[in-house]
Amino acid sequence: MRRVHLEHIIRAAAGVTGDNEIVVIGSQAILAQVPDPPEELTVSMEADVFPKNLLEMADAIDGALGEFSPFHDEFGYYASTVGPETAVAPEGWMQRLVPLRNENTGDAIGWCLELHDLILAKLAAGRDKDLRYCETAARTGLVDTAKLRTRIPLMTPERADLGRLYGYVERLESLRLKGPLLRGPGL
Repeated sequence: MRRVHLEHIIRAAAGVTGDNEIVVIGSQAILAQVPDPPEELTVSMEADVFPKNLLEMADAIDGALGEFSPFHDEFGYYASTVGPETAVAPEGWMQRLVPLRNENTGDAIGWCLELHDLILAKLAAGRDKDLRYCETAARTGLVDTAKLRTRIPLMTPERADLGRLYGYVERLESLRLKGPLLRGPGL
């Protein structure tokens, strides 16, 4: 997905929900801060979104813009409705959202998960695809591991293994010397 595609989804989601503020929490949130990221960070054609002020209208997004919808068929990308509870991100993530607003979003604002909150959410998920995403972000210099370390204590221990997160962050820091994140035993 390219930035212009995310902008289109934000504009369309605002149109179907009547909420001009759309939150983006998935991997495509990077597009608010890095307009042209490495291709490996934009392979997903799905944007995880929810209306910030009208959560009760979230189902309208899936119906009109979701997977297998006419929108998806026509444009090749789609929105998937999530909620604020979906984000396994550091406490205060809603206050750190990064705005994406321009002529392509119309009057709408896409509030996108800040990059370091996004990386920690992906590390907490721990799936191979998420670890590869984090590895690419680290290899290309997009990640500040000191910032990640300061946010780990803000993660909810019931939803994220903090010790494992510290281990992942250490691997991200030494990535260039020790090889890919997925090779580490026990990681």
